[in-house]
Amino acid sequence: MYQYLIIGAGGFLGAIVRYALGVWISQRWGRMFPLGTFVINVSGSFCIGLLMTLFAERFMVNPQWRLFLVVGFLGAYTTFSTFEFETGALIRDGEWMLAFLNIFLSVVAGFAALKAGEILSRAL
Repeated sequence: MYQYLIIGAGGFLGAIVRYALGVWISQRWGRMFPLGTFVINVSGSFCIGLLMTLFAERFMVNPQWRLFLVVGFLGAYTTFSTFEFETGALIRDGEWMLAFLNIFLSVVAGFAALKAGEILSRAL
């Protein structure tokens, strides 16, 4: 039962960080392109690649840290459902090129960030 509390605490913090970062990015660079969601998904992919590789290959950590950081925090921090909604809104608004750019960049940059996190964790 305590695992749910650990995941919930991580999720609580991850959701707050996601919201705050998304608001900050949209205030700074505007909302024409869903840059906040893009940055959050790519940085979340990097962090998952980094942490999961560190936890599996480099450091023996209490499994509760994986629950808190990866399942809870990063699970709430990444925003795939928001990505889908915003991409659908771009298509609905006739912004097909921006929608394609969002899909392509999110998938390619997210995967590259995941791999970069794995590589960095192995270099430490």
